[in-house]
Amino acid sequence: MLTLTRKPANPAGLSERDQRLLWRIAALLLDYPSADTLAMTDQLITAAGELPDSVREPLLHVLHEFRTTDPMQLAVRYVETFDMRRRASLHLTYYAYGDTRKRGMALLRFKHAYRQAGLELGDGELPDFLPLVLEFAATVDQLQGERLLAEHVPVLELLRLSLADSGSAYASVLAAILATLPPISTADRRRIAELAAEGPPEEEVGLEPFAMDPLMSGGRR
Repeated sequence: MLTLTRKPANPAGLSERDQRLLWRIAALLLDYPSADTLAMTDQLITAAGELPDSVREPLLHVLHEFRTTDPMQLAVRYVETFDMRRRASLHLTYYAYGDTRKRGMALLRFKHAYRQAGLELGDGELPDFLPLVLEFAATVDQLQGERLLAEHVPVLELLRLSLADSGSAYASVLAAILATLPPISTADRRRIAELAAEGPPEEEVGLEPFAMDPLMSGGRR
């Protein structure tokens, strides 16, 4: 877990309502493009139109792709982007810990935040999955959700850079999310450089400390 001491702030100057709306849209865009999500494209375009220009256009860029691209192609592109590349994982703790025992302890930070808000996750997903964290911040606990996101600004920026390097339109969604969070500091830039140079650890020893908790179970990684 990247523990950073920072005062929550959003450089884009969004209202709490707009911040929540952006996170809600971003959560849907970064999740697997299911038929249900694609059916909501026009509604999401209308909702994104209520946001300021600086964050509206990055979201509309991806939404227009959702509207004009074949659903099967969108699904294949999503899997190739996020599931086939270690440096484009949507699991926030994966960058620092990979599939190691230390990651299990980092995941507890997310689990405790959800539990305190009265939310219990079922099977099928780890709690550091970015769309889940965004959904939590948008619809359950804005303050705690923002803290979790802000603690992982270096990871979000590294993900944005990785997506931009590969020419993925999803990079614009990460840019919009980062606009709602504290600016990247000098310490953050050092951490980004470290994570980029080292890559996720490859030692696979399981997530035992995390898996022992009866309220949580493993997900896609």
